[in-house]
Amino acid sequence: MTAAPLEPPAARQGPGPLAQPLIEALDLALSRLVARMLPGDRRAAGVGAGTELAQLRPYEIGDDVRHIDPAATARTGQPHVRLHVPERALTTWIVLDVSPSMAFGTARRLKADVAEGVALVFARLGVRRAGSVGVVAFGAAAPRLLPPRGAKPGMVALRRMLAEGVAPDGQHDPHGLAGALTHVMRMARAPGLVVVISDFRDQEDWQRGMGALRIRHSVLAVEIVDPREAEVPAVGHLALVDPETGARVEVDTSRRRVRERFAALERERRETLARELRRLQVDHVTLSTDQDWLLALGRRLR
Repeated sequence: MTAAPLEPPAARQGPGPLAQPLIEALDLALSRLVARMLPGDRRAAGVGAGTELAQLRPYEIGDDVRHIDPAATARTGQPHVRLHVPERALTTWIVLDVSPSMAFGTARRLKADVAEGVALVFARLGVRRAGSVGVVAFGAAAPRLLPPRGAKPGMVALRRMLAEGVAPDGQHDPHGLAGALTHVMRMARAPGLVVVISDFRDQEDWQRGMGALRIRHSVLAVEIVDPREAEVPAVGHLALVDPETGARVEVDTSRRRVRERFAALERERRETLARELRRLQVDHVTLSTDQDWLLALGRRLR
């Protein structure tokens, strides 16, 4: 049975509906991911509201009576209060690809649309429980930086950055991802979550920075792909423009050997990427423009 041809979206479609039940399910999955990947003890300094016991001590005038521990009081005959380690707010860093290749899409939406939705979801999860979110956008002539902010200010700043769109064709920085990872390494003083959202195309020398971040942070790589990047249809002569460099290439897609070589090169590129991320022990999620990306993200993180 022949698959129906893909129809390119007319323009940016946006990420689509962000179903709250799916986002709630992602919250639990993300908590498990962070707990599994963050090295070392993540407790905050001092005492306060939280779930982990810091110490028991005799009651003093002015202490909150709700913190009196009945068992310790009964055992010692003197009122005792419980002091807890506060739950530290997690800082989420979003490393977002805005290179020209992200404006490509032949299915439901563009790669930039999927990337936008992923960024919004992780930002929304990141500002929960008094967390904050910072953004480093790369792939254009110069990186764009948003320092970590909490709640509404963080979300507003992210939405404004997303509204600026991707870089024009030909304005591509092959070292953009490497530079963005270096920026996060310098600015992220405490261990947190780093979400890299990219198609990882034509990016060089990013492995060292990714590995360095992985030592201290929980790192998740979200790869955005489009079906037409895996194979080219047999439609005769095509004139193609590389959005990253602006170079024009003419190809005869009616030749089977050309199509097979194209598919082999793309398959090799993606296998190399997956292998490098496994070597660095970075969780890797692949989302396509022709699928329900939010559902696929939830399934992958379970």
